[in-house]
Amino acid sequence: MKQSARRPVEREPDLSQDQREDLRRFADLIARILDTSFQIPGTGIRFGLDPLLGLLPGAGDAVASLIGSTILILAAKLQVPRIVLVRMSSNMAINAIVGAVPLVGDAFSVWFRSNVRNAELLRRHAAAERRPSTLQDWLFVLSLGTATLLVIIGAIVLVLWGISALWRLASGG
Repeated sequence: MKQSARRPVEREPDLSQDQREDLRRFADLIARILDTSFQIPGTGIRFGLDPLLGLLPGAGDAVASLIGSTILILAAKLQVPRIVLVRMSSNMAINAIVGAVPLVGDAFSVWFRSNVRNAELLRRHAAAERRPSTLQDWLFVLSLGTATLLVIIGAIVLVLWGISALWRLASGG
């Protein structure tokens, strides 16, 4: 007998409301650390580790994106709708692509706050009525995460290539 593609996959037991709230709080904590932990004295400008890590060419943006992707994983665990996962991934990709531009990207990261945006999306949509995750849901999340990671890596490689090309041009080589 043929099995339906929409059949729920084997998964851990449903999370209690307390466990779900703990995951939402953890997402908020990650967002706060990455986007709003510090304040420039005398201003209302807040920033976190994301733009600071972005000052380290290549690896810093990758580390910040990897940490920020935890919010996306938590959203999948809390079974937010796929379209929300797409929005969250888009926020991460925009931050990674623009963030890969030295200094300008770091200033953009202070303004854009992709992790705070994603934590707010998670909180808003994780409270909605849940349905069992299907194999299609997990394949979608896996492919979305892989595509996001490839975009981030591509942006970093492109920026590093640009920096090396400028270096060769400036050094006359």
